[in-house]
Amino acid sequence: MSRDEMPDTLQSLEAGGTTYHYYSLPKAADALGSIDRLPKTLKILLENQLRFASEPSVAREDMQALVDWQQGGRSSREIGYRPARVLMQDFTGVPGVVDLASMRAAVEKLGEEPSRINPLSPVDLVIDHSVMVDKFGNPTAFKDNVAIEMERNRERYEFLRWGQDAFDNFRVVPPGTGICHQVNLEYLGRTVWTKQEDGKTFAYPDTLVGTDSHTTMINGLGVLGWGVGGIEAEAAMLGQPVSMLIPEVVGFKLTGRLKEGITATDLVLTVTQMLRSRGVVGKFVEFYGDGLADLPLADRATIANMAPEYGATCGFFPVDDETLAYLRLTGREDGQIALVEAYSKAQGLWREPGDEPIFSDTLHLDMGDVEASLAGPKRPQDRVALKDMKATFEKLMQGEENDKAPPSEEKGRLFSEGGQTAVGVHDSYEHHDSQSVELDGEQFRLDPGAVVIAAITSCTNTSNPSVMLAAGLLARNAHAKGLTTKPWVKTSLAPGSKVVTEYLAAGGVQGDLDALGFNLVGYGCTTCIGNSGPLPPPIEKAIEDGDLTVASVLSGNRNFEGRIHPLVKTNWLASPPLVVAYALAGNVRLDLTQDPLGEDRDGNPVYLQDIWPSQADIANAVEKVKTEMFRKEYAEVFEGDETWKALQVPQSQVYEWSPSSTYIQHPPFFEGMGRDPEPIEDVRDAHILALLGDSVTTDHISPAGSIKPDSPAGRYLQERGIKPVDFNSYGSRRGNHEVMMRGTFANVRIRNEMLDGVVGGETRHVPSGEQMAIYDAAMKYQEKGTPLVVIAGKEYGTGSSRDWAAKGTRLLGVRAVIAESYERIHRSNLIGMGVVPLQFPEGESRQTLGMSGDETISIEGLADLTPGGKVTVTVKSAKGEKKLEALCRIDTANELEYYRHGGILHYVLRRMIGAA
Repeated sequence: MSRDEMPDTLQSLEAGGTTYHYYSLPKAADALGSIDRLPKTLKILLENQLRFASEPSVAREDMQALVDWQQGGRSSREIGYRPARVLMQDFTGVPGVVDLASMRAAVEKLGEEPSRINPLSPVDLVIDHSVMVDKFGNPTAFKDNVAIEMERNRERYEFLRWGQDAFDNFRVVPPGTGICHQVNLEYLGRTVWTKQEDGKTFAYPDTLVGTDSHTTMINGLGVLGWGVGGIEAEAAMLGQPVSMLIPEVVGFKLTGRLKEGITATDLVLTVTQMLRSRGVVGKFVEFYGDGLADLPLADRATIANMAPEYGATCGFFPVDDETLAYLRLTGREDGQIALVEAYSKAQGLWREPGDEPIFSDTLHLDMGDVEASLAGPKRPQDRVALKDMKATFEKLMQGEENDKAPPSEEKGRLFSEGGQTAVGVHDSYEHHDSQSVELDGEQFRLDPGAVVIAAITSCTNTSNPSVMLAAGLLARNAHAKGLTTKPWVKTSLAPGSKVVTEYLAAGGVQGDLDALGFNLVGYGCTTCIGNSGPLPPPIEKAIEDGDLTVASVLSGNRNFEGRIHPLVKTNWLASPPLVVAYALAGNVRLDLTQDPLGEDRDGNPVYLQDIWPSQADIANAVEKVKTEMFRKEYAEVFEGDETWKALQVPQSQVYEWSPSSTYIQHPPFFEGMGRDPEPIEDVRDAHILALLGDSVTTDHISPAGSIKPDSPAGRYLQERGIKPVDFNSYGSRRGNHEVMMRGTFANVRIRNEMLDGVVGGETRHVPSGEQMAIYDAAMKYQEKGTPLVVIAGKEYGTGSSRDWAAKGTRLLGVRAVIAESYERIHRSNLIGMGVVPLQFPEGESRQTLGMSGDETISIEGLADLTPGGKVTVTVKSAKGEKKLEALCRIDTANELEYYRHGGILHYVLRRMIGAA
């Protein structure tokens, strides 16, 4: 479309002594209609369409559809969206760079110039997912963990250093610096982006996609961003638009203020529960209301961070005075701050008091109603009031007893098969025996409910000075009374940036945290992503010997089964001060609103309210957070330490793959690829690789945590001389497809309904009837050329945006997944890897069909697909056959093109060499 079809929308403004040009939304409204009550998020999408109006993927009808959205709060229009930049973390970034390197190799093989493969949009990769809590509770833990991290990950880091040199528009933040989302919030994000073009400086909204689902944290700064799969992010950085339907936007009105003793974490757990209950999957959430005037930006970022947990694409906070104050605090330049204010006001993106945009749906929360809470034991949306924790855990224990009992004896369960909470009747929990333990010369009993991990970790809370300093102040008060952490608790402090260390020291509380075992262990995600490291061997033995149900308490955002530690069945999200409190208490089978945490030096009971810091104390501590701290720590953010600088990297345009590497291998995705795509064939007589229930997460499909020695991935590494102690994690080995395909569906907690009572990555090889690892079965099927499908329930693929959950599925030979519903990112990733996501017809499921996994599946109509169309699925069993009209969840024309090319990267590669 030509901009001639629109009035001249190019305008200029002055800010900070500089002239900026921009495409004016008010001018566009003169032609398209009023946008005064359009949600701020959709105004940003409209500006994006206006700025790229000359691109073939943009039509005037796209812009009109955004304006007309106000008439009903919905639209079926597909648009192509081009974010300003891309953010990566190293777990997902390494395979992204591997794919780029593979694309260069493929381009060279096709006789083209490899250097044509380069990011076209700015890309920042922050190495933050690799540090593990190997050492803890001592002054040298940080130094020791960093040294171990560098030794474990040298191959990966050398590869990333090569990428930093080989690719244009690509920067790397070295390890030991911070979590990508916090670095993004405190340094990388600008709220308004600029670009030099034709001798002019253009201003436009700072927008991004990221390869971590918690990219949404930046929405607290008025920056529209969300998580996508690594393959989709690669396409975005290579100039392809992100194809999306104009979303519904749910307005969340905040009024009032938090009460004394209530934290931002309590607020976000409440918001998460409310939004998950309402149902916002695939929707934007936009916060509004006059309560925002009193909501600090760090609290906004905490809420925005957990958008994946409440299921939304993003949780957006508009720009206002608080945004400017935070930009100023964190050391952004005065000229940038002036631009943010001037541009936001000129474009109608500034939050005004009393704003009431039109929304698809609305919710309201008076923040004065929020109470102290945790969430768990395995889903972040399952909020539990602090006062109810003891009763909740005891009901959980009864649920486990019922799981072991014959069906006729069941009295109720905490967890149904679908993962929904359904609290059962409690009798007793004495069937779980306590275990005697000796650790470091001390003897004690390890009881059910013991807190064996207490971790202040993850981007959700470690970016928030109020909750971090509250934890420090609580530690100071506890230390003063002589309280100590229980000996069975593994404690850790992993802030999101070095600035946190600065203000904990300035507040005079780091020494008290150290005294309770919360020494610095690293700057990274650690426990929240499964990098909790090993428990002391006597603790692990006691848990296994007694089949004990123990707990972790962490200030993170994810607590899915098997994620935090394989032996820890219950995991509870909490604010940093509550993490410290539970480390002192040592067990979640307590009511901390009434039961003492311990005794002081005189033997008197000490209660939580005795050591909880006042809002005034917290506010005084927060005053010590200064701009100079941010400027100091981010002055050389891309430099790294001497070990990083000393890494040896080859200077070459095409990567020189090492056959002996167990971290970086040349993936087979482009093997045999021609200039033109092969025709799509229907699926004939496929076997079922796995029959799965509801809420199967990307953690279940592609775990990021530890690698078991007797697993296919463990055997592969040992065959190459790698000892189990040096396995590292699945997440750290994402650059090696041989490890990752063996780890697909290998989570220790996944339940394949083809097998009765078996937990873990096993299946039944139908032709032989033999039980074996899912990888081993897939290889047997591949030997015979047998296609495979996966059958699943509701919310398939929830959780982190893991591209390997789709890549591994493809490499195992799975042609299609048939589920009742999908999480947005994983559905997109499956298409991006050439796997078709199908949805059962309404009212049909694996249960209504009585599926056992012995069935064969045929799929007809794949060659004639249309977005959102139907295909015929034939399910054959010994009882006969049934035909279903399944919904194809290829939702847009762009997604269909990717699927026809065999995947999004194949499509992009052909486009870049002029073959598509």
